[in-house]
Amino acid sequence: MRILMTVSYQGTAYAGWQRQKNGPSVQEELEKAILQGTGQKIGINGASRTDAGVHALGQRAHFDIDTTIPPERMPFVLNRFLPRDIRVLSAREVPPDFHARFCAKGKQYCYRIFNSRQGTALLRDFTYHVPVELDVPAMERAAKYLLGTHDFKAFCATGGSAKTTVRTIHEVSLTKEGEVITFRVRGNAFLYNMVRIIAGTLVYVGLHKLPEDIISTVLEGGARVDLGITAPPQGLVLEKVFYDETEAAGERWFTV
Repeated sequence: MRILMTVSYQGTAYAGWQRQKNGPSVQEELEKAILQGTGQKIGINGASRTDAGVHALGQRAHFDIDTTIPPERMPFVLNRFLPRDIRVLSAREVPPDFHARFCAKGKQYCYRIFNSRQGTALLRDFTYHVPVELDVPAMERAAKYLLGTHDFKAFCATGGSAKTTVRTIHEVSLTKEGEVITFRVRGNAFLYNMVRIIAGTLVYVGLHKLPEDIISTVLEGGARVDLGITAPPQGLVLEKVFYDETEAAGERWFTV
């Protein structure tokens, strides 16, 4: 049967989701746990190839297995063998033609900034520290230009392999609570480093290094060099992968 898992992880200790030679990966740890828990050596397919240091609340991944273990029991089996910074939250059987990546209708990410003169000891692995006060209303106004369907070519880092750079952004929000600024975005798909480039650009808007309409200007024909930095990975969290178009484009936030 084919099983779809929802996985949460802290990405600090990993070289990313995808199995690779230069360090441990989340995919590798999950495959090792499946081998230990079921005795079967199989590969898994993730919905998003998150980078080194990026976290997830609702990553999705599927795998095929011949087992008598009920799918809903799989989290209990696998979590016994996983490191504490990776947890399988749920699992269910899906049709044999389902694919965690290619069947996805949308994703939701959040990016967090710690905006204070001094850094944070407790949130250092989960936020981007910006020591200069940011103009949050200006950042919020700038983020609204992302909404709709656009060619986001300028928001893709070198190394991206997408066949098209046109994407649809359904929802954005930017809020501040205490010293933490949270940017959320939901869309049908995202390019390589797209959310981190957006976050870095919003920070530059908040620092008044870029005008509020910079995103609109670049979408009309600008280039990557016109935008802000690629924000560091630790502030980024993959919150949700959607497999229903109505849910992906809905008017309210959906969480794990």
